[in-house]
Amino acid sequence: MKDTIQRWFKSFQERLCQDLEACDGIAKFQEDHWERPGGGGGAARVIQNGAVFEKGGVNFSAVEGILPKLAAQALHLPDPHFFATGVSVVMHPENPHVPITHMNVRYFEAGNGEAWFGGGIDLTPIYVNQDQVRFFHQQLKATCDRFQPSYYPEFKNWADDYFYIPHREETRGVGGIFFDRLTATPEISLEERFEFVKAVADTFAPTYTAIANQNKQLPYSQAEKDWQLIRRGRYVEFNLVNDRGTKFGLETKGRTESILMSLPPLASWQYSHSPEPGSPEAQASEFFRKGIDWVNL
Repeated sequence: MKDTIQRWFKSFQERLCQDLEACDGIAKFQEDHWERPGGGGGAARVIQNGAVFEKGGVNFSAVEGILPKLAAQALHLPDPHFFATGVSVVMHPENPHVPITHMNVRYFEAGNGEAWFGGGIDLTPIYVNQDQVRFFHQQLKATCDRFQPSYYPEFKNWADDYFYIPHREETRGVGGIFFDRLTATPEISLEERFEFVKAVADTFAPTYTAIANQNKQLPYSQAEKDWQLIRRGRYVEFNLVNDRGTKFGLETKGRTESILMSLPPLASWQYSHSPEPGSPEAQASEFFRKGIDWVNL
């Protein structure tokens, strides 16, 4: 299946960039092709200094070769040969009222014949609009429910646990869905898993751009921009310290610029910063925790 999956992911990258460019209205993605010394390569597409997006990336890759020993051990693979392809997206808006977002869909094929899908979508608002977060989760649930009723609660909890910053005791944002190692089972074929992954990918653009379009013209103050930079700092902490994808990419000698595309152009760390009680910033912080039932809130 890998050729079919790879072609679909590449076409998805193209369609998604068009949707995000339409949302921004000014900036265009610049494409940078690259090759991996061990085999394969990809296309990094980056948008910068737009009307909506200060920086964003939509990266496609299809790589193969031999995993380093530690990476193979982490994946519990006796055979280090591998093929991996996917699309990874991170968008950092200019306006603090437009949330940061991340999504990825990926396929991995091991040398011993094991194959699986992974991916997910999550939202990191700087200021939490409860109606918009509810809409976001409702759209994800609707997509999941088309395939298995157990998917949304399972993958929503997985996202809560995965996108968690232990040293801060807070979540990166308001979650979404996250799944990994979705293999074929006697009940579900790998082709059916692929259909689900495609549906998740196609949910992203209309859901996220609907929120971005509602908020991109909202006025904001310097104080709100300062809070955005602090929250971006937490985003950086998670990606560099906790994110397994970042670690895997660097350990397998992936392209550094593409891997670190997820980082914002500017972020801030203020010593011992704490929002004023009752402030919008403090109210937003109350939502950065696990276990919120956003669909029914």
